[in-house]
Amino acid sequence: MTPLAWAGALMVGLALGLLGSGGSILTVPILVFLVGLEEKTAIASSLVIVGAIAMAGALLAALRRRVAWRSVVLFGLPGMAGTAAGTAIARFVSGAVQLAVFALFMLAAAASMLRRRPPEEGGARHDARAAWKLGLEGFGVGAVTGFVGIGGGFLIVPALVLLGGLPMSIAVGTSLWIIALNAFTGFARSLGPLAALGLRIDWHLVASFAGFGALASLAGNQVGARLPQAFLRRAFGVALIGLGLFVLARSLARLAV
Repeated sequence: MTPLAWAGALMVGLALGLLGSGGSILTVPILVFLVGLEEKTAIASSLVIVGAIAMAGALLAALRRRVAWRSVVLFGLPGMAGTAAGTAIARFVSGAVQLAVFALFMLAAAASMLRRRPPEEGGARHDARAAWKLGLEGFGVGAVTGFVGIGGGFLIVPALVLLGGLPMSIAVGTSLWIIALNAFTGFARSLGPLAALGLRIDWHLVASFAGFGALASLAGNQVGARLPQAFLRRAFGVALIGLGLFVLARSLARLAV
């Protein structure tokens, strides 16, 4: 990888380690603007990278018994269906359109990061109504994953806490499994459309980016435990606003040509 790619992987891993979410939303713009990948190739590559980094954390969470498997099923299975739907829709739009939509979700993630306080733990019981809502949101998050290549942790964790009634420590571990399932489903569904367009995945880049990102995530996790999370979330939210506006401006400029 180039020095810029290494720096990008470091940024993604540190964000995931420091905050538990948000790193995946950096991956696509880094692959497009720092590495120079075409938009659709960047989105597909991002799904593999996000899935690999999330799976590393998911396995660790499982070993620590910090996964609610019932919520993985209730949220994850509809999420996989939503990912397949989002990937199918993405075939009919240009990479610039996908990037513009991606920028809007970056701004939504920034708003989530800048909230005054995180959702309270144990916000709901595991009743039928909560399960129905969990499945619906799982489908929606999966559709976003398939369409623009983000993991959606900033949406999944609040849903698991507020609708699934999970404590934050369990919600984060559970979300990693859901992110990995959605990301790998989206990648598998994107291989056909990529081949039809004559586009290919740079597997050396993907493996290097994911491996270094995973190591940086472990380092970020150690550092993040000693820093105030409220400050980190606000700082990351402000950074996302700037990056989101930049990506939106670039994608709209391409669409205007």
